Amino acid sequence: MSIRNIFVVGLDEPNRQRLEHIRGAENYRFHGVIEPAEVNETEIFPIEDMLSRAETQLKGFGEPIDAVVGYMDFPVSTMLPLLCKRLGTRTTSLESLLKCEHKYWSRRVQHEVIADYIPRFTAFDPFDAQALQHIGEAGLYFPFFVKPIKSSGSRLGFRIESPEDFAHAVARLCEDIGTISEPFNYVLEHANLPDDVRLVDGGHCMAEEIIGGWQCTVEGYVFEGDVVPYGIVDSIRYPQVLSFLSYRYPSLLPAHIQEKMRELTRTIMAHIGYDNAAFNIEYYWDEVQDRIWLLEINTRVAQSHCDMFEKVDGVSHQQITVDLALGKLPDMPYRQGAFKVAAKYFYRVFFTDATVSQVPSAEEIETLQQAFPGTTITLQVEVGTRLSSLPEQDSYSFALAYVWMGADDDVALEENYARLAEQLHFAFEDIVG
Repeated sequence: MSIRNIFVVGLDEPNRQRLEHIRGAENYRFHGVIEPAEVNETEIFPIEDMLSRAETQLKGFGEPIDAVVGYMDFPVSTMLPLLCKRLGTRTTSLESLLKCEHKYWSRRVQHEVIADYIPRFTAFDPFDAQALQHIGEAGLYFPFFVKPIKSSGSRLGFRIESPEDFAHAVARLCEDIGTISEPFNYVLEHANLPDDVRLVDGGHCMAEEIIGGWQCTVEGYVFEGDVVPYGIVDSIRYPQVLSFLSYRYPSLLPAHIQEKMRELTRTIMAHIGYDNAAFNIEYYWDEVQDRIWLLEINTRVAQSHCDMFEKVDGVSHQQITVDLALGKLPDMPYRQGAFKVAAKYFYRVFFTDATVSQVPSAEEIETLQQAFPGTTITLQVEVGTRLSSLPEQDSYSFALAYVWMGADDDVALEENYARLAEQLHFAFEDIVG
């Protein structure tokens, strides 16, 4: 078989190593396009310039380009249909992607086929002095949740309990939403949008009824019109706050709830017309009301889940991203990994702000990784880091480290992480002035 050239937007070294272990990798050459720091370590996204430079690099490659893929959220996922169209490589259409990523359009489309499984919602302009009144007129009352039309992680998401909360949230949104709205609007200009959706551009926000419960993510893909959910990952939050404690795979949800989520997934993704690409859908199961809620649809595999699939199933689910981009039915193994269960833990602090004055040394990290086989620890800060400068944080905490672990059962997994976390030593200094 001839070598296939696969370009990966924002390719970094850990993901290169992971990709080189997928099935068939001996026949692939992975190339980076756009530096990872441009899409992963910043909140400034000159998307038009990045697309132009990427297109120039790829068209100057001199060999066949067999696939262009990505594994990150905005702006990478949103750029891919534009870049693939220019290069003639495979992915889903821009419109089908935006029916997932444009939160208002997505809710409109979801309402057409699974209305009983989504919250009440409305769009609003954060710069409109009458925004709160309009939200009430749409039938939403305290408490509710607000976020940008194109959200990125948990950034700029707020639970609103009062007019004061709304005023605080709107002030933050008006200050920071431009970093998302300007590049997202560039993408919207290239899409065929319904008139009422076009009026709700990237500078708008969503207000939604509060939903909650047991949160999870259904990972799936569509190949030639066939929607295939292949794994469910639980998302565990810290008590009483929105911040994630861990992701856990496989899910511990009841079997009939998992099956209903897979059914909903097949219904909505087929209705959207999404095709030949990976996705994931976040859901809640409200155990008290025995009700399932669809939270949001993401147009990529979850990078945070790659290591867990590798540990449990035997290979990163980036296998699916690559196979689809090459026009192949995904060759994803099942339960062939070294561990029965796996997790990604978020080691966090709940500060307003601070400067990091101490982090675990490389030797301390290596010792912990050796003490817990299969563990990987990646620090997100260094000495001198100001916590408020960290990109892609939620509104309530700061993630200092990510910890991936595997075990033979859930009890061992939790006990091992608790022991490890006690040995991760950070120190901080207050911000002066």
